[in-house]
Amino acid sequence: MNAAALDFNALFDPDFLSALSRLSLSARRVAGGGRHGERLSKDLGSGVEFKDYRPYSPGDDLRAIDWNIYRRLGKLSLRLFEEQQDLPIYLMPDLSSSMFLESPPRIVAGLRATLAMAAIGLDHHDSAGLFPFSDQLQVVFKSKSGRASVMTFARHLAALVQDTQDNPRQTHLATAVQRLSHMKLRSGLLVIVSDFFDPEGLEALRVAMRAVRHRLLLIQLTKKSDADPALQGDVRLRDCETNEVTDLTLTPDVIARYREAYKSFNEELVSLAKRRRGAVLQLDVDQDLFEQLSTLFQSGSLQV
Repeated sequence: MNAAALDFNALFDPDFLSALSRLSLSARRVAGGGRHGERLSKDLGSGVEFKDYRPYSPGDDLRAIDWNIYRRLGKLSLRLFEEQQDLPIYLMPDLSSSMFLESPPRIVAGLRATLAMAAIGLDHHDSAGLFPFSDQLQVVFKSKSGRASVMTFARHLAALVQDTQDNPRQTHLATAVQRLSHMKLRSGLLVIVSDFFDPEGLEALRVAMRAVRHRLLLIQLTKKSDADPALQGDVRLRDCETNEVTDLTLTPDVIARYREAYKSFNEELVSLAKRRRGAVLQLDVDQDLFEQLSTLFQSGSLQV
């Protein structure tokens, strides 16, 4: 499907963005060194919630000394408070040619899911970076913050897809992840939005993930035909990214083997995420996106 033919007005749907404000990410402790936000940090410093005491050391801030303890025990002790900082969210939407193939193309749901995750984070004072990929990783920006950045995010997504027009691109997810792992990014949440159909397979992705220190959320874009293709008899299949052609005779036995392979693929994807203490969110691109997000977020909050 031609990128120019996509209706990008859906990205700017005010009702959709307003509804997202009811959803939130519930994060475990975030890495220190970031901006002030709503997440409890691993750092202990000058926050508002008391955590513990520790003995005074030369060079410590004298304002943190608890003088009541000094008067009672004659010991200098510091009051420690939990810092609250932002959660960096790094978004990797798939822009390979397979995302544009069907009607409706998966890219529409992919863009909306990417924008949704950015909006949810920005609405809760987190930061968001945009790293689209296909045959290589692009760095659009490493960090944006503030609720006003949501529309900036949407405009960048629309511009990115328009740039792919008449420019076929293959999927090299493992290579993209490997490049991201080499960047000096503060530890955060890595969100990959894709169908995860990569000729290198999930094993290559698993190996690339070894060097990634971010938490992991995989948003898998699916269609019912992925698990149960409506094909039979003699068919010629053409790879939309490489143009390679394969002739097949689809007997019931072949279809059964395909279904088993697709089931194993999904199980392996979930296993990969769980090994990284992450999760897989499976979205049907033919169904209402917000309704699915609401179900996945259950009580309104998704813990990562």
